[in-house]
Amino acid sequence: MAYLILGLILWSGAHLFKRIAPDLRERMGMAGKALAALVILAGLGLMIVGYRQAELVHVWFPPAWTVHVNNLMMLGAVFLYGMSATRGRLRGAIRHPQLTAVKVWAVAHLLVNGDLASLILFGGLLGWAVLEVVVINMAQEWDRPAPGEAKRDVILVILTVVMFLAMTFVHNWLGVWPFPG
Repeated sequence: MAYLILGLILWSGAHLFKRIAPDLRERMGMAGKALAALVILAGLGLMIVGYRQAELVHVWFPPAWTVHVNNLMMLGAVFLYGMSATRGRLRGAIRHPQLTAVKVWAVAHLLVNGDLASLILFGGLLGWAVLEVVVINMAQEWDRPAPGEAKRDVILVILTVVMFLAMTFVHNWLGVWPFPG
């Protein structure tokens, strides 16, 4: 579990660094960006290794129906994440679409995983995403972007389904079939 927790700390710290110490981060220039990227990647790697190595300790046993809720929430999370790059009508609907997607993703995974490692990983990333939104909102005003063309939103829906299917394939490849059988 130590790797998992250290990974969460590195991930969160590197992401929050430019918000907590903006002057220092700015003075570091491109070297600061590179360092943050390396720390984020190290954190991600440690989270993956730590999660996969963690002993299975059941905290609770999720009901079978939560898998359906998870899958629906995951489809929504993929859509929200994609909204950050859209130029469609939905462009300015949500201030933090990527962080909102992370929150939905984390809650969805908390619904279907009742083991300690999952609670630490998904709960930790949920906490990070909430904190990140709070810190950003306190530091910056938001100018809502003007909506774009509706056809871009149709493209977003298509890409959402493709990405969801790709994620399903990766889960299956890793030995986790995300659909009840």
